[in-house]
Amino acid sequence: MGERLLMKGNEVIAEAAIRAGCRFYAGYPITPQTEIAHYLAKRMPEVGGTFIQAESEVAAINMLYGASSAGARVMTSSSSPGISLKQEGISYISGAELPAVVVNIVRCGPGLGGILPAQCDYFQAVKGGGHGDYKMVVLAPCSVQELYELTVEAFNIADKYRIIAMIMGDGILGQMMEAVEFREKEDIVTVEKSWAVTGTNMKRDNNTITSIYINPEVLEKHNLKLQQKYRQIEENETRVEVYNCENADVIVAAFGTVARIVKNVIKMAEKEGIKVGLIRPITLWPFPSEPFRKYAGVPKAFLTVELNAGQMLEDVKIALNGKNETYFYGRMGGMIPTQQEILDKIKEILNK
Repeated sequence: MGERLLMKGNEVIAEAAIRAGCRFYAGYPITPQTEIAHYLAKRMPEVGGTFIQAESEVAAINMLYGASSAGARVMTSSSSPGISLKQEGISYISGAELPAVVVNIVRCGPGLGGILPAQCDYFQAVKGGGHGDYKMVVLAPCSVQELYELTVEAFNIADKYRIIAMIMGDGILGQMMEAVEFREKEDIVTVEKSWAVTGTNMKRDNNTITSIYINPEVLEKHNLKLQQKYRQIEENETRVEVYNCENADVIVAAFGTVARIVKNVIKMAEKEGIKVGLIRPITLWPFPSEPFRKYAGVPKAFLTVELNAGQMLEDVKIALNGKNETYFYGRMGGMIPTQQEILDKIKEILNK
């Protein structure tokens, strides 16, 4: 590893993008992610890249479509309602099989909501918030160090599979400061972008980037190709942290900021003779179902803890396939569950 710095999460995402070879950014300010744009407004020109503050979120995502079509490594960032505005463009980019990185530092909702942290965009991210049968790879960091490492990884995955990779954090991760250790050199996946519209110079046939397939047979064939790609990603790119699950009394499923809280709950529970495990999905899609199947019969029950009304809960239940009981504890509106609240819920489950 290389230099170690104390940095804010949003700024780490921006610096990671630069180090990963991103040379085009278009975005529009919205808290709690605006520092990403602030940082890139300064850094992007220093590395010969292009920074654009677009006139809207809709404009920003369509600028990504154009720049990615030309072979650039591209990124946009926003927060919940801003991501909603980008959904049509996200679907078009997915249909055109263009690589891009989209950052969502989630705020609470619905509607305009507030700037406090939430995880209420899970459905939007993993089930496809836009139209059509498309998927994005969705990465959920739980620390500033992971914001760095997974942002770099997001660009590699995006290029490798010609797909959108989303970094989904929240207001806590975006705004908090932690020490981050940068590598001296990034492991960048180099992909030949022979499909890009870079000009033929009369030496090859024209490339065409499109998501419009009017003929139903052609469109179905294109969709089947996408689905085959998604199965390949499920096989190769699923990431998860499994912690303390052997002989656990209760296994908690949590991602992002909440998983950090749960790790302290595990220490609290230990002092009272209760063994708590944690399964932390790092990829929200593809969802890591295998650990849930592996440990399905170990605890008395599973508990899913989220900053929403119970969205990942559905995927946990599907993964367990009825082999164990699943409970839920969630907070909304920007409220954060305390360690004691989660421990009390665990005790309530064990006393049933």
